[in-house]
Amino acid sequence: MNALAAHLKNHVDSVPHGDARGYQPRQLVLLGGGMANLQVLANLAAHPLAEMRIILVAPHPRSIYPGMLPGFVAGHYALDECAIPLEPLVRRAGIRWLQRNVKALDAATQTLLLDDGSTQHYDWLSVNTGQIQNREQIERDIPGAREHGLFVHPMETFAALWPRVCELGETRALRVAVIGTGTAAMELAMAVRQRLPNSAVTLVAGPLADGASTPSPLQQRLTTTMKAQRITVLHDNAVGLKADEVHLGCGARLACDVPLLAIEGQTPAWQAQSALALSPQGRIITDDYQRSTSHPQVFAVTDNSMALARNLPAATTGGTLHASRNEAHALHLLFGGARQAVAGWGTYSAQGRPISWLKEWADRRFVARYLQSTP
Repeated sequence: MNALAAHLKNHVDSVPHGDARGYQPRQLVLLGGGMANLQVLANLAAHPLAEMRIILVAPHPRSIYPGMLPGFVAGHYALDECAIPLEPLVRRAGIRWLQRNVKALDAATQTLLLDDGSTQHYDWLSVNTGQIQNREQIERDIPGAREHGLFVHPMETFAALWPRVCELGETRALRVAVIGTGTAAMELAMAVRQRLPNSAVTLVAGPLADGASTPSPLQQRLTTTMKAQRITVLHDNAVGLKADEVHLGCGARLACDVPLLAIEGQTPAWQAQSALALSPQGRIITDDYQRSTSHPQVFAVTDNSMALARNLPAATTGGTLHASRNEAHALHLLFGGARQAVAGWGTYSAQGRPISWLKEWADRRFVARYLQSTP
């Protein structure tokens, strides 16, 4: 018997039992304050779901829009400009908010175990927690990470700590190492360079892919941009952290005052033990409608998908679902440092100040849509 099953056996009274007539409304749980779940909240304010109890489970009082995090790190935005408060959205939607973390999920019994020991049953579940960093796993892969590393996720915690790094950078030139792969780590490295121009910035980007895989035009352009900004790129793994250095897989040691852990795409322990069908990378396997292939009452979204706001109400009322858009063909606008941005669309890429203006307009418009819709 797993931990959640044992907890349920001993705490069956914590599951809602309905009113005196035995009626129990169906329950939709929004797990996480990701952008897709926030869109669901905004839609619920305009189109409430009848006879449905809705609960948001999210530990932080606000959600930072990921697209604006590099701009915040670079000093282009104040935190309030790229953060969306949850309380006004929750109040307007008329739902319940539990400011908790999830500890376990049992897909068989459709139950969540929260960090205060309480349980929540769901008839439908929307998992949109944003990027997760499994600190136990990272510590196993990079000993010393929990003691010496600055984790980028959750972004709300990172954003509270980043100003301290900036204050330290005003007293002396720092040696900063951004540890992570993918475009998000590249953006962060350029943002650090912009905010701390006198510091040494290194991206520890992992080994080069094999010959069967080549970087996308967008990644190639970002790499060229980083080199122009004096950012060192090391294609190696970080295998350990000390107080003033990063140990690399090749045996070398990189002098470092501030290691930023930008490792993404990890599986939280509660998800790995949930009984949901998972990919080899640990992600919830979904169909074209973002439903779990093993438990269709569970929706899972890792990006800013607008299809969820239509599909969740449709699923609860027996309506028609809409396939999510193929993000491979979407326009990507990324931070490029020095008041410029990089755009990628399919096999095309471009950069420059006009793209920076477009990105800033799009980012501010996205956040303003939630701020203006709440009193």
